[in-house]
Amino acid sequence: MTIIEISSLQAPGADIFGTLTEAQLRNRLEPEKGIFIAESPKVIDVALNAGYEPVALLCERRHIDGDAREIISRCGNIPVYTGSRELLGQLTGYTLTRGVLCAMRRRPLPAMEQVCHEAHRVVVIDGVVDTTNIGAIFRSAAALGIDSVLLTPNSCDPLNRRAVRVSMGSVFLVPWTWIPDTLFDEGKHLQRLNELGFVTAAMALTDNSISLDAPELKAAERLAIVMGTEGDGLPHSTISSANYVVRIPMSHQVDSLNVAAAAAVTFWELRLK
Repeated sequence: MTIIEISSLQAPGADIFGTLTEAQLRNRLEPEKGIFIAESPKVIDVALNAGYEPVALLCERRHIDGDAREIISRCGNIPVYTGSRELLGQLTGYTLTRGVLCAMRRRPLPAMEQVCHEAHRVVVIDGVVDTTNIGAIFRSAAALGIDSVLLTPNSCDPLNRRAVRVSMGSVFLVPWTWIPDTLFDEGKHLQRLNELGFVTAAMALTDNSISLDAPELKAAERLAIVMGTEGDGLPHSTISSANYVVRIPMSHQVDSLNVAAAAAVTFWELRLK
């Protein structure tokens, strides 16, 4: 390993852990050259197991022979940046309570059709921008039988540092991709899912919503579950394009759940037995 002691926020090479914005890390024009940050040994281990390539590590010196030791041994001869706790906190903007950060190279994403090819349960994340919710939805998807995840272009990046952390690495376990911009218009992405053999179920409160435990939903061999934004819910065009509009039965005059909680309930109820 190549240990590099840094003494300033301008240390060459260490900027990927602090001064670059998420958009700069993502590099949307050339995503195959983009970087994401994984935090904590457990999450980094999941990413490595999934085949992601490490670029650099950042940790306090005391973790080099401690919490980060096994991760460092798996990453080969990449730079390991270290410094005082205070300096690293200034660089990243938060205290490294998990011991280690790893910058990893993004991979080209598959086409929507490829992600859906052998899937029976798919979730469409439509316009969800909260990183915590994105991470939590991925974690529930991995745990509760969702085969793949599709995201509309106006949703949060699943490889955002916080989303990765909240998901506990589940973003590396479930196939996912972006819905093409050309299909993100007037519900065309749902029409494309119908063409691929999926029944589409939009989670929304409308006059014609059916209950989540409706037998026709459980009987669907291939089902795409559409989850909307935290505030405004799903666009009208998406709701009107779905085969079913679905609600979760509620008590005590509660009308809705947080999108991450609603996703977990829905995935469990509609999983293939």
